[in-house]
Amino acid sequence: MSIGIEHFLTVGALLFCLGLLVALSKRNAIGVLMGVEMMLNAVNLTLITFSRFSTSERPITGQVFVVFVITVAAAEAAVALALAVSVYRNRDTVDVDRINLLKS
Repeated sequence: MSIGIEHFLTVGALLFCLGLLVALSKRNAIGVLMGVEMMLNAVNLTLITFSRFSTSERPITGQVFVVFVITVAAAEAAVALALAVSVYRNRDTVDVDRINLLKS
């Protein structure tokens, strides 16, 4: 039995669902960010899978998209962690239910 495309896509779908569950169920901002990062990694796995198993002229296209997703994820993590630290300094909490900075 060899590992085929359906195995990789199943793992990617499970990882995405787990990341979505974590992002929606956590009250801590850091936990929500971890869920979002898991979803981005699931997308990366899916893109690499399609790049590996495709029979196109340019199979490297999926890998290029993965590099862009990793770059965006790193920037998102840096900005979000900076915002979380700033909110913690001002409000002494990172609980997303208790943060009401934008309410008027």
